Amino acid sequence: MTTEEIAVKIEGHAHEIRSLKHRMDSQEEESKSIQQLVVSVERIALSTEHIMQEQVRQGERLEKLENEPAETHKRIKTAAVTALVTSIVSTVVGIAIGALLAM
Repeated sequence: MTTEEIAVKIEGHAHEIRSLKHRMDSQEEESKSIQQLVVSVERIALSTEHIMQEQVRQGERLEKLENEPAETHKRIKTAAVTALVTSIVSTVVGIAIGALLAM
């Protein structure tokens, strides 16, 4: 092999090395972009999980708020029935005592 052929081969290898370096630089930039994307997706996943947990808590609070009027109505109804029964019993007892005293 002549010196000229060796120089041509070395030049060819140098060209390939420059090309590989350029491709490697591009690959490193692409790898950084992918890493940033992975971090962003992870943040979105965490945020979505937090939103879902908050939505569950809000659902529980909403259910309590929706049930409160029914509970209040039930308590009022119970109090009214209790007052009515107490009134009836008082009236009956009053009549009975009045009848006993009248005798």
